[in-house]
Amino acid sequence: MALIGVFDSGVGGLSILDEALRQLPEHDYIYLADSIHAPYGERSSEWIAARSLELCRFLASQGCNAIVVACNTATAQAIAHIRSELIDIPIIGVEPGIKPAALQSSKGIVGVLATEATLKSDKFNDLLGTLPSSCQFIKQAGAGLVPLIESGQANSEETLELLAKHLEPIQDAGADTLVLGCTHYPFLRKSIRKLLGDSINLIDTSDAVVRQLKRKLETLHPDADSDRYGSIKFISSKDAKALLNMSQELMQSNLSQHALEWQLELSFK
Repeated sequence: MALIGVFDSGVGGLSILDEALRQLPEHDYIYLADSIHAPYGERSSEWIAARSLELCRFLASQGCNAIVVACNTATAQAIAHIRSELIDIPIIGVEPGIKPAALQSSKGIVGVLATEATLKSDKFNDLLGTLPSSCQFIKQAGAGLVPLIESGQANSEETLELLAKHLEPIQDAGADTLVLGCTHYPFLRKSIRKLLGDSINLIDTSDAVVRQLKRKLETLHPDADSDRYGSIKFISSKDAKALLNMSQELMQSNLSQHALEWQLELSFK
C-alpha cells in the first residue's frame, strides 16, 4: 500500500481527499492543513513557494510515496519549485479546469472563481493563453470565501451573500459554465446552485487530479489490495481536532471505514 500526502492551506483539500477515498480507499493518507496561515491566496508568491516546499518536505519525511498539492494557489505559485527539490516523489498538483470548461461551454462564456493569487499567476495565465480566443473568460477573485469556509460557515447566510456578490459579474456576462478554481469552492456547490440554478455547468477537477494520482500509484504499487480501507492521519498547524470535525462535516466519504488519527500540531509554525 502507498502512503499519500495531501496538503492544502486549510480544509479545501478535503474535496480532493474525498475523491481519493472514493477512487483509492485502500491506500493510507496523511492530510496536512496549514490552517494557521490560511488563506494562501492573499500572500506573496515567494512566501507561498517557500512554505509549500517546507510542508511537502515534511510529508516526504513522514514516508509519503506521493504528494498531492491540493491547493490551487500553492500549485500555481510553487509546484515547479517543489518538483525540482523533491525529485524522487511524484508531486501531483491541481489547477482550474479552464480547458475542459472552454470545451464544454456552448455559449463560449466561462466564469472562473478563484483566489487572487491563482488568477494573477504565470501558470494560470500561460494556460489561458493556449485556449481559443473565441471563448470569453470572466475572472473573479473570491475574496473572503475561504476564511468563511475555514470557520465552518460554508452554508451560512453571510457566505451566501458574499458569494452572490462575487458571482454577479459572471451571471451578468451570461456564463453557462463556472470553474471552481479553488479546492475550497466545491463545498459551496449547494449555495451556488441556490443562486444560479441547475442550468450552469460546474467544473471541479477533483476527479482528474485523483485519476492522475492513480496512474502514478499504479507504477509504484501495481498489486494494491483493493479490499482494504486505509488509514487517515489529520495534521494541522492550528487545530487538528477541529480539522477532523470539519472533515466529518464536509466530506461525503464514510470515514468510519478508515482508521482515523490526528496530530495536535506541526513541530514547526
